[in-house]
Amino acid sequence: MQQSSSTEETWTSQDERIILDMTNLEGRRVFQEKWKPLDQTDLHAYIGILILAGVYRSKGEATASLWNEENGRPIFRATMSLETFLKITRVIRFDNRETRAGRRERDKLAAIRDVWDKWVEILPLLYNPGPHVTVDERLVPFRDRCPFRQYMPNKPAKYGIKIWAACDAKSSYAWNMQVYTGKLPGGASEKNQGMRVVLQMSEGLQGHNITCDNFFTSYWLGPELPSETLKMQGRSLYSSIFVFTEKATVVSYCPKKNKNVLVMSTMHTDASLSTRDDKKPQMILDYNSTKGGVDNLDKVTVTYSCQRKTACWPLVIFYNIIQMRVRPARSPAAAAVIEKVKCAPSNQSAVDSVDTGVKKRKRCQVCPSREDIKTSTVCEKCKKYICRKHTVTFCPSCGQN
Repeated sequence: MQQSSSTEETWTSQDERIILDMTNLEGRRVFQEKWKPLDQTDLHAYIGILILAGVYRSKGEATASLWNEENGRPIFRATMSLETFLKITRVIRFDNRETRAGRRERDKLAAIRDVWDKWVEILPLLYNPGPHVTVDERLVPFRDRCPFRQYMPNKPAKYGIKIWAACDAKSSYAWNMQVYTGKLPGGASEKNQGMRVVLQMSEGLQGHNITCDNFFTSYWLGPELPSETLKMQGRSLYSSIFVFTEKATVVSYCPKKNKNVLVMSTMHTDASLSTRDDKKPQMILDYNSTKGGVDNLDKVTVTYSCQRKTACWPLVIFYNIIQMRVRPARSPAAAAVIEKVKCAPSNQSAVDSVDTGVKKRKRCQVCPSREDIKTSTVCEKCKKYICRKHTVTFCPSCGQN
């Protein structure tokens, strides 16, 4: 799929214009004559700092420490002052708060709706997904007040903002997304939600296989399945029972005693088994290889999170937007880096496999435990992390003694 650069530029300018206008409006309201209007360069610098903080894996690090003259990183101080960064974070907005109340009655996402929708619109225009697409739910961690905050005990964060996502199963590129805002006050509970989500998330795809878990499976299997597929007593270990209809295939697989794994597929039409010792059906192997697209997206965005500490849920969504690339790398240098990361051993991290110039930082191991001073300097002899206060300098001759 080829898209002209004007399409990308139009979306970028529209989104940036909303953020600049609304942030300057809020800045004048909060700081009055002390507010210096932001321009496009200021916004790019602010976003760049957030992305760079994610590259440094500094989500849990105090923002002030990034600007610290002794233990921080010069790039942050060279881009903008800490005061300016905190001031922008204080007033950055994505809509007009004066008119929000009326819009919020109809739309819980009103505070960032325009920016979110324009970002989602561009996602499918910049990438062609492979033959397998994963549809699943994400949970962006957030514990403060939010009208649609969800509790999901099966997720590591437990509390946060739920997002439906369709991702390329291989690259985890986010092809489509939708924030789940729950039902409106007084509204009825949604029926067949899983089916509705899959249909909306995959709208526009043709000839692709969609992989999703049992939450999204809307086929009423229970009454239709023969009792042999549900009864596990007396079943042989690694045995499989297949059921075929005109449009779907179901397999019941026994991986352990009294354990039943049911998988439904409209892509598979035969009873193929693998040559492995466990005789696992090909349907299940294909499911396992394509189910993790969204989970891997979560893993990557958590590792390199751009999120800073905030109690403002629209800002959390904004952080989530900017930490995910809206297009694959195009320059030869960037493509080479990505290829090198892909070829790295599975037990080697992406940062370790590429010479990014980013040094690992840890708390100084000489300072008292009450002091939280981060440093990338390591003692040449004992390999302990030491801050500048505990570093002693020797000339080459004295250092050999």
